Amino acid sequence: MGNSLDDLFKRVLTARIFVNRDILRPDYVPDDLPHRQSQILRLAEILAPVLQGSRPSNIFIYGVPGTGKTAVTKHILKKIGSEGRNVGVSLNIAFINCKHDDTNYRVLADLCEAVGERIPFTGLSTSEVLKRFINLADASNRSMFVVLDEVDSLVKKTGDKVLYDLTRINNQLSRAKVSIIGITNDLKFTEYLDPRVRSSLGEEELVFPPYNASELEDILKKRSEGAFHGGVLGGEVIKLCAALAAKEHGDARRALDLLRVAGEVAERGGDIKVTEEHVRKAQREVEKDRVVEVIRTMPLHSKLLILSLHLLERRKGGGGITGEVYEVYTSVTKRFGVEALTQRRVSDLINELDMLGIANARVVSKGRYGRTKIVRLSISDRNLRDAFQEDPRMVAYLGK
Repeated sequence: MGNSLDDLFKRVLTARIFVNRDILRPDYVPDDLPHRQSQILRLAEILAPVLQGSRPSNIFIYGVPGTGKTAVTKHILKKIGSEGRNVGVSLNIAFINCKHDDTNYRVLADLCEAVGERIPFTGLSTSEVLKRFINLADASNRSMFVVLDEVDSLVKKTGDKVLYDLTRINNQLSRAKVSIIGITNDLKFTEYLDPRVRSSLGEEELVFPPYNASELEDILKKRSEGAFHGGVLGGEVIKLCAALAAKEHGDARRALDLLRVAGEVAERGGDIKVTEEHVRKAQREVEKDRVVEVIRTMPLHSKLLILSLHLLERRKGGGGITGEVYEVYTSVTKRFGVEALTQRRVSDLINELDMLGIANARVVSKGRYGRTKIVRLSISDRNLRDAFQEDPRMVAYLGK
């Protein structure tokens, strides 16, 4: 074991693939954002009045994942921040990822931190934390941008109360001004909102279209210049990464992941060039990670249904018909102490899992007994364990 580890470390340390792999990570914000010029100008136009001491409109930014929404927003705020320093205007900027901070309390605590006060992890009421934020923001006497990235995660989990409070906060401020930038991957997101929140949050709206294959190629070429050593990328590697990601709604994040993981696959194998074969292997790895992430963020009943399918397959050595699936599911919900959904709703969930590629639901004919659906999981035990690892009760049911 010792020797093989030494060999692995040596291979990685002597590999001449990457100069800086972090340039290919999704949270890296480059100085140049190709094919987003019109969105950059529009967003800058909306936010620039802050430099004259005015409060910019609240803005809602929509687009499927990997279309540059977060990168463009960070880029503009950085530019506005430095221009503000040049002209003597100080700004507070709070950037909150609502996928991680998905409760009203955490969002308000993060806002307090952005204006200089740490709030205990628990122990105060949400209204008390809001009051502290209002006082701190006013005392700072500055304009403030509150960026709520993936804001749909927060609203789906806890409702739109915090958005309602934040969109009305300027009425309670006498010296500071707050503008909100909401970013969402969910194009139907506003349907979840109270009409009053919708109109005050979406004073301006900006839509980011998906990238096409040639735009993705440009993005990858630009990033790869600083990320890789010269001459290590095979001729068609960038083209293939771009084509594969363009199929998935033109997701730049996915294209960058593919390119980075392809480089890592080559590095682990001790190869001196990144080839199309490495990209194919990377695609399988990235796909696997995506499934794990999708399951991890699913609602409880979808997870219980996946667990039920797993238990049924272990018992029968194969998939089960919908009636059997529902039977196992109701006994699992009982053990978890939650109320089972109706058979109709579970049937809808099976269709969703089928659409996501997590389960396979095949309609078979039983001759004169009509048709039935056979359902089985399409993911490995390993993926399932990775997805459920944060929930010990689920892991316990998976067995050894």
